[in-house]
Amino acid sequence: MTLLHDHDLARAFDHASHTYDRLTAVNPGYRTDLLRSARRLRLPDGGAGLHVLDLGCGTGTSTRALLRAAPKARITAVDASSGMLRRALTKPWPENVRFLHLTAEEVATAGEGPFDAVFAAYLFRNVTDPDRVLGAVRGLLRPGGRLVAHEYTLSGAPAHRVLWTAVCQGVVIPAGTLVGDRALYRHLWRSVLEFDTAPAFADRLTRAGYTAVRSAPVAGWQTGIVHTFLARTPPGTEPVTGSTDTARPVVEEATP
Repeated sequence: MTLLHDHDLARAFDHASHTYDRLTAVNPGYRTDLLRSARRLRLPDGGAGLHVLDLGCGTGTSTRALLRAAPKARITAVDASSGMLRRALTKPWPENVRFLHLTAEEVATAGEGPFDAVFAAYLFRNVTDPDRVLGAVRGLLRPGGRLVAHEYTLSGAPAHRVLWTAVCQGVVIPAGTLVGDRALYRHLWRSVLEFDTAPAFADRLTRAGYTAVRSAPVAGWQTGIVHTFLARTPPGTEPVTGSTDTARPVVEEATP
């Protein structure tokens, strides 16, 4: 199977947006694990005075977790799928949250940032060039800024690879097929098998120039399948954001 990339993947997420929340809701621990990962940012005073990026926000489930973890932060949430963003905007949000229609690579050229922290859930496995995106994120973060990536990354143990395939073949892909999104959920299955293991992704973060890189498995049935990665940018000069000339139009800001 050929994996979906870029515009094809964004269109697949557009199509799946109307059922995405219902399908993820039946995954035990899905929202709890996102909240635990968001809290690993450990932003002081509820994020007061800080600007935080939710990169690849989807329908806003990760944004809600980030808001609970840092209720006083200014949160900018971005995604490449307009359908997922439209779904996110149907939900109530406070004034400190806004949504923009941008790919991960476009955030820097859209004049956004700098950011004190970045939260990226299920993102890096879905981009064509994860090293390029990691570099772009590093350029958006202030010196010492925090990155938390919550991602499907297998431990490397054969048992976890077998378990992932069994769950996808027995539950995930049949459920996706029922709602007309078989291609997206087959992509999910294959993309996890072909992406970095957890140790390999930690090494990728280090090669990209991040420091204090750590990883932790989530609890429950996804232990060994989903990991949280924590990293920081090294001390240095302030990041420089780009021009807005190359950015695509943004989705309107959410209202309370």
